[in-house]
Amino acid sequence: MNMTPECPKQGREPVLVRRRPPTPQGLRETLKARLQQSFSCSGPRARALAQDLVPAVRWLRQYRPREYLPGDIMSGLVIGIILVPQAIAYSLLAGLQPLYSLYTSFFANLIYFLLGTSRHVSVGIFSLLCLMVGQVVDRELQLAGFDPSQDSPGPEANSSALNSSASMPDCGRDCYAIRIATALTLMTGLYQVLMGILRLGFVSAYLSQSLLDGFAMGASVTILTSQLRHLLGVRVPRHQGPGMVIHTWLSLLRNAGQANVCDVVTSAVCLAVLLAAKELSDRYRHRLRAPLPTELLVIAVATLVSHFGQLHERFGSSVAGDIPTGFIAPQVPEPRLMGRVALDAVPLALVGSAFSVSLAEMFARSHGYTVRANQELLAVGCCNVLPAFFHCFATSAALAKSLVKTATGCRTQLSSVVSAAVVLLVLLALAPL
Repeated sequence: MNMTPECPKQGREPVLVRRRPPTPQGLRETLKARLQQSFSCSGPRARALAQDLVPAVRWLRQYRPREYLPGDIMSGLVIGIILVPQAIAYSLLAGLQPLYSLYTSFFANLIYFLLGTSRHVSVGIFSLLCLMVGQVVDRELQLAGFDPSQDSPGPEANSSALNSSASMPDCGRDCYAIRIATALTLMTGLYQVLMGILRLGFVSAYLSQSLLDGFAMGASVTILTSQLRHLLGVRVPRHQGPGMVIHTWLSLLRNAGQANVCDVVTSAVCLAVLLAAKELSDRYRHRLRAPLPTELLVIAVATLVSHFGQLHERFGSSVAGDIPTGFIAPQVPEPRLMGRVALDAVPLALVGSAFSVSLAEMFARSHGYTVRANQELLAVGCCNVLPAFFHCFATSAALAKSLVKTATGCRTQLSSVVSAAVVLLVLLALAPL
């Protein structure tokens, strides 16, 4: 109830006038008014909605090439160079061919460039999600009659016949593995898009940094354990479920005598070079404009030594196999497989969303701008939904690449286009090398 003073006449006291409060609207009228406001369509409203869904439309008009372009090109080139060795390494975690990791990096960078609100986050293959995808792929391969402990022989296995116990006689091991991964990725992306539509971005505020750090630490131990068999050249079964780490270590200890000496020496030399280069980079960080591409150099030198030294033929050393050029025709994920992995996609969606939103908000706070958590969920979800039709697997924001991106002068997400161009060059021309 409001009381306002009436303008006093000359020589009189102010008089308070009692006014009636406005009649409150009922629930039906309130809902009707809000629905009309939400679903009303006009030219300015449509443009605002398009700019909200595709933030690149807004910030590209404010782009300052002289100030932003050098840093974006430098950071994009560095991230693109890093993505090539990561594609080979992370494909082992996911149980897939390196070609599919390159596909994933290419499409994720382009889509997040259009839909993301963070200027510094790098979205692409992430070790933790690759490990979670690999566990589902191994389980489904075993149910289909394949041996999950058998390393994939290469892309030519896509046309090989499935053994008699499998349910898809027209598809080989690698082909069936990527079908599982794409079905899982599509379900993960649909969950994340639904979270964005329902405006559940606030949930990330309840996930403390200590919780995410502990989860990442446990995943690091699991990743190290799963990669030891490749470092030693030992063929051991890939265990599933609780106690996986302990069972894997016991299997490695029992089969340590069967280690491939060539693989052990190669792994030790590569690790020593990588650790020494990291120490030098940390010590002389203030003098370097960009991180040293040590991983790429190690892969290039190791590939040349393996090829000309014939390590595979002479010592049985493991090789990644040929990586074909170009793109495979898109394919719709199978509904039958989507139903099988629907529950497995829930933790993937939650973990990917939590890391993506948390990293976006962290970099936004440190650089003085804002991000929209719900739009980040939509962006990461679309980075999974659309690439699932192009033989890609689950992605999210990655801390390590995001830090490198910031350190090399990234100013906007235009650097993601540069990274995608580097990956495209590898896919079209450099992969067979």
